Order: sequence, then C-alpha cells, then structure tokens
Amino acid sequence: MSTPLNGNPLMQNDSPVRAEHAPINWVTTILFTATPLAALVLVPWYGITHGYSLAAWLSLAFFLWACGISITAGYHRLWSHRAYQAHWSVRLFFALFGAMALQNSILIWGSQHRTHHRFVDDVDKDPYSAKRGFWFSHMGWILRNYPSGVNDFTNAKDLERDPIVMFQHRFYLPLTLAMNIALPLGLGWAVGDVWGVFLLGGLLRLVVNHHFTWFINSLAHMWGSQPYTDENTARDNPVLAFLTYGEGYHNFHHIFQNDYRNGVKWWHFDPTKWLIAFMSWVGLASNLKRVPDLWIQRAQLAMQFKRMEAALETKRGRFGDEQVERLKVRVAEEYAAFKKALDEWAVVRDEWVADRKQHLLQKWEETTFRLRLKQIEQGLRIQRRRLRAMTRAYA
Repeated sequence: MSTPLNGNPLMQNDSPVRAEHAPINWVTTILFTATPLAALVLVPWYGITHGYSLAAWLSLAFFLWACGISITAGYHRLWSHRAYQAHWSVRLFFALFGAMALQNSILIWGSQHRTHHRFVDDVDKDPYSAKRGFWFSHMGWILRNYPSGVNDFTNAKDLERDPIVMFQHRFYLPLTLAMNIALPLGLGWAVGDVWGVFLLGGLLRLVVNHHFTWFINSLAHMWGSQPYTDENTARDNPVLAFLTYGEGYHNFHHIFQNDYRNGVKWWHFDPTKWLIAFMSWVGLASNLKRVPDLWIQRAQLAMQFKRMEAALETKRGRFGDEQVERLKVRVAEEYAAFKKALDEWAVVRDEWVADRKQHLLQKWEETTFRLRLKQIEQGLRIQRRRLRAMTRAYA
C-alpha cells in the first residue's frame, strides 16, 4: 500500500518529510489492525459455537493457495522480474487472486519490489529495508506514508503496457471487494455455510496470506544462511520457503533475481518453480529464464573462499603468518584459475548462441562448439571439486 504522487503528503515546503515523522496511513492502519483482531476473535468463536463445514476448510485451502501462488508466481516472478512469460488466462487468474490477496495492484507491487532490489538495504530508498528493523520491514512501512514508499512507475513502463495489469490497477478497489467479500459469501451460500466460508476462506485466509508474504520482507532478511552472497541481508531459509511456496530461498533470489526458480536444488521446496515448469510443458508459459549452473557455483565458491580467508585469519596464532599467507595464495590461485576457465566457457557459449541465432553454423561447427563446451565444463568440474575441498580443509 502506498500514497499516490498527486497531493503527496510526504512533501512539506518541497522537502521530504523525515520517515519517523511520516503521517499515518489510516486506511491501511485500520485495515491491517482490524482484520487480524477480527480473525483472532471471530474465527475461534464461530468454530466453538457453530463449527465449520468441510467446504469451509476446503475454501481456506484453495483460496490460501490461489492467493499465495498469485503473489509468488504472478506478482513476483512473472511481473516484477520477468522470469518467464505466461498465457493471458494465467495472467488473468493471477491478477484476480492477486487482488484477493489485498497487497495492492500488480503495478504498484511490482514497482516497489523493483525499487527494493535496486536499493536493497538502503534505509532511505528501499521501501521496506530490513536495516530499519523487523517491524518496519514486516508491516510498519505499510502503516505510514513513508517517503520510500512513493511510486512514480518510471521503473515499470513494461507493466503499464500490459492490458491485464492496467485493468487490475484501474479497477483494483471493485476487484478486491468482489474477490474478498462477494466471492466468499457467494460460495458460502452455494455450499450452505455462508459465515463458515467467509470466516475461513475470506478473513483467516487474508490474514495468513498477508503475514506469510511479509515474512519475506522481514525474516528472510534476518534469519537463515547466505551461501551465495553477503553483499546484502537476504538469506535462504527453508522454513520460510515452506510457508511461501518457495520464496524463502531469498539469498539466491537477490543475486539471481531473474531466474524463475528460487530453490535451485532438486530437494528445495519450491512449488512455484514446479508450477511454472508444468505450465511450460502444457503451453501456458514460455521463455523460462534460468541462470547457468556454473554461475551459481561461482557465487557459492566465492563465498566459500571469502569465509576461508576469514577463517585463516583467526588461525594465524596457530599456523603462523607465513603458513597462512602461503595457504591463502594457493587457494587464491585455484580460484583465479576457476574464474578464468569460467570466463572462457561464457565466451564460447555466447559465440555459439550468437551464431545459432544468425543461422551461421554448419552441422560440424555445431558439434565443435558442443565439444569445446563439454571439455571446458569437465575441467571446471575438476577445478570446482579441488577448490571446494581446499576451502573446506583450510577453513
């Protein structure tokens, strides 16, 4: 939620209001205070006094999934990061249930999220910077008209060209009312449990969706591991991934934000990537962007090398300065050799892709490119294993 630029209350005498003095956004404050309190009181009261039908529980499960996946697969990976392209029917589904999630329009959400990635951890420019504490990054930024939350959409021109995005943006209020009130009440009437469906599939689902999504802004920047980069606060956290359809692998996402996956290992719980992959198999998604595995390995090895250097510094008293420096030089040489080989692989691959696009390759040339890449990849695997073993041993 944010305040439009017209009549901007964040400006006084042409100067931005300091964040701590930003005016309260009464609409969001009342909404996000009333809904959890109502859920806390009404949901258990109705369950004790009347009970919930199976249809009410099923509505909770479906709407929870539909809204959550519309944010992760739609708002986030499709529109904010352009990690893949989707059929209009898929985009319409995401737009409708994204409106039901009540996290603002695609245009506003996507613009703010792109700003977050560009200025991550900047306390003045990141709309929900974790450097300002858990409360601010979780929901405090929504409850006040903070300067960092103002949108001008200069970073979302592509979204403004999407007719479904703009339809949802223009009619956001009626869509949210229809999806959050009319749909649960209508479904409840159809199954004979109006208030049960409304309380579980409408009210409780809304509160759970909100806080699970907000955990990525807050906890995913504070709790977890950093296997790919420590240049920002983002962390990988499998617990949060379970709650958010795979979004918890946030350290990976902040360094490879255009990959349609967040969990890149086969065992990572990332149902969003599985859904996108499935849609591509049946023709509902295309142009899935995927970071080459060697780039991911380079990021992991860079972090291991960095931690190895830090660990060796703590062992100078045990090993002696001369031995520590000798070990550091040896590992640095291995790492430099790995990066050089990786750069060679990138050059060969880019040449191959460019020539294929221009239809310049003969069959034998195609085979030659494949053999060169295979040879480089085999060498990289050997170097990667050797460097990983060295960094682990020395650290």
